[in-house]
Amino acid sequence: MDFGVVLQTDPPARDVVEMMKAAEAGGFAYGWTFDSVVLWQEPFVIYSQILAATSSLVVGPMVTNPSTRDWSVTASLFATLNDMFGNRTVCGIGRGDSARRVIGQKPATLATLGEAMHVIKELAEGREVDHHGVPVRIPWVRDGKLEMWMAAYGPKALKLVGEQADGFILQTADPDIARWTIGSVREAAAAVGRDPSAVKICVAAPAYVGSDLAHQRDQLRWFGGMVGNHVADLVSRYGEGGGVPKALTDYIKGREGYDYSHHGRAGNPSTDFVPDAIVDRFCLVGPESAHLDRLQELAALGVDQFALYLMHDDRDKTLAAYSTLIPSV
Repeated sequence: MDFGVVLQTDPPARDVVEMMKAAEAGGFAYGWTFDSVVLWQEPFVIYSQILAATSSLVVGPMVTNPSTRDWSVTASLFATLNDMFGNRTVCGIGRGDSARRVIGQKPATLATLGEAMHVIKELAEGREVDHHGVPVRIPWVRDGKLEMWMAAYGPKALKLVGEQADGFILQTADPDIARWTIGSVREAAAAVGRDPSAVKICVAAPAYVGSDLAHQRDQLRWFGGMVGNHVADLVSRYGEGGGVPKALTDYIKGREGYDYSHHGRAGNPSTDFVPDAIVDRFCLVGPESAHLDRLQELAALGVDQFALYLMHDDRDKTLAAYSTLIPSV
């Protein structure tokens, strides 16, 4: 299993670069960041610094969306970084959450997302594609490569992942939800003649190594709220029992709204509805042995990468602990 680290691009950017350098030194293969340019700094500027400061780390957004930038801009950003640093980027993409909602806009439709994935990949790899009704190609791309990894939860989104994406990002470490979503992606891939095993699987979730479970849960409760934004969309679209497992939907019944000014941050007051049991299921808490058990369970389900969200008050210790765990998974 590969390991990645997920950071927010809080200023100063040099701290993000230093943390990514430490992650690579500790055995991490991927460096991801949020892409929400009002709440945090513009990530693609920082990617150039991360790539320059590391030697093999693959970097990308977890996740971008089809609406923040024109697709030709997104493709050119990736293609430029790949030309400079040797195809060391990956495009994590989804419909959009905070990046859209904080500017009063809705997430993209799945149809738009599917079209965007196609156009961005084709352009970033140097091929001609129809864009805005005209043929477009980036003429300076040579031997470009860009994998598109799509974040998804619901049945239709999982189907699109299996049909089109190079990778699947699941933002929760719950093994039961992982089993259902991975199975859905693989089934969809097989249905269109793709090799199901060719779709890479990335589980992304916060982890906190230590013995004070109460403190860890309070520090990671924000994640249940972030996932709850997507789950609320699913419930509004499919209804309760509409093909989405109760393991994913039951806990949002106490959700009364969400303040994006605290998005992705420990102590988010909009996440009081998230019970301890959800934190324990969605995240990794406790001593190193508990983390290792969960990681091995996920690996047995076919997970190719675990991406570690580091949004809590003891990032350095957890990063160091995971560096010791990596050879064991």
